[in-house]
Amino acid sequence: MQKARQPWTSDQYSAGINPEWHTVLANLLSANEFPLELQDIVDKVSTGQRLTIEDGLILYNHSSLTDVGRIANAARQARFSNDVFFNHNVHVNQTNLCILSCKFCAFSRTKKSADAYALSIDDYLQQISLYAPFVDEVHTVGGLHPDWGIEQYEGMFSAAKKMFPDIHIKALSAVEVNHLSVISGLSVSETLIRLRNAGLDSLPGGGAEILDDSIRDIICKGKETTAEYLEIHRCAHEIGMPTNCTMLYGTIETIEQRLNHLDLLRRQQDESGGFQCFVPYPFLPDSSRLPEAQLATGTEILRTMAISRLMLDNIPHLKAYRMNLGDEISELALQFGADDLDGTVHQESIMHLAGSTTPLDSDMSQLAKIINNAGKIPVLRNSKYTIFREYIATHSANIPPKGKGVSLRVI
Repeated sequence: MQKARQPWTSDQYSAGINPEWHTVLANLLSANEFPLELQDIVDKVSTGQRLTIEDGLILYNHSSLTDVGRIANAARQARFSNDVFFNHNVHVNQTNLCILSCKFCAFSRTKKSADAYALSIDDYLQQISLYAPFVDEVHTVGGLHPDWGIEQYEGMFSAAKKMFPDIHIKALSAVEVNHLSVISGLSVSETLIRLRNAGLDSLPGGGAEILDDSIRDIICKGKETTAEYLEIHRCAHEIGMPTNCTMLYGTIETIEQRLNHLDLLRRQQDESGGFQCFVPYPFLPDSSRLPEAQLATGTEILRTMAISRLMLDNIPHLKAYRMNLGDEISELALQFGADDLDGTVHQESIMHLAGSTTPLDSDMSQLAKIINNAGKIPVLRNSKYTIFREYIATHSANIPPKGKGVSLRVI
């Protein structure tokens, strides 16, 4: 039987990246031939120069997806060799009540909706308890509840930490933090510090959509502005709280607006340094309210993944979010720059209401198979990318019984 490597550690800022990756990348690229029209970009990548938005446009318009993918795959391999990371997590969406009506969202409900719900603290704990023996992270995002202030979330997180002290709480998108700040009369920093003290460990990156206020005014009017999204993540980074960042593409934005989005994220990373992972995901059309959307094709998804890896030279990880992409495209994405596969998940609402058909019962062995099929090595990580161990499947891990758990209408 194959013998796994000994576990290894990192700090949350390098997040497991090879410190010699620039040298490795230069060697990998020098061993390959690329078309003349890409050579300037290859030279920049080889020598550690940052790609411009104009370079990104060349990559988007280049005729060969394979050529773009080869450059991105080298950038991934230089950083992480053949390792692909995942963790064991569960999504618990605390409420679908929301004061906003974003055009692309199939999740939010009003108080009058028959299927509106808001979990009590006991309900939240019961949801986690169904999966606690099997997971090390709970991912909690939801709507902007009209009546919940920061005290509700402090109670929720502190109770979860008391009952499940070893589970990492990754919760609250930037718009949720902004909402709590406003409704509770606190600054963003005060809000984050209180939530951290109650047990919040990190922020997901959701809610970025496209960081262009002309687009946001159309698809998610009322959400935080571009500047507010970046400011909220900056504040988190300043108190040592790591975060992810995202991009929802394929709605009504231009290619240039996607590239500007990537540029804003890497500039923020230059300043505050706390982004650990970037998660690009295409808009899913089913059950939504955005008929004018420009739906992304499979090749566009892979090209966007590759270009994200090359443009975001200072954000360690790039995630293939399988709840959105599906297992097949996620497997291909591991050849186009992605090094992280969103975990075992077990239950999830937001993407599935939007049209995702990705199975929710993937155990670690099944997830590892996706990674192995891509010719990569599955590595189980913790939430902050500081503890790693190679995962070798011996048999299918136990998974909790299927079922909806608790989803009460407590408004």
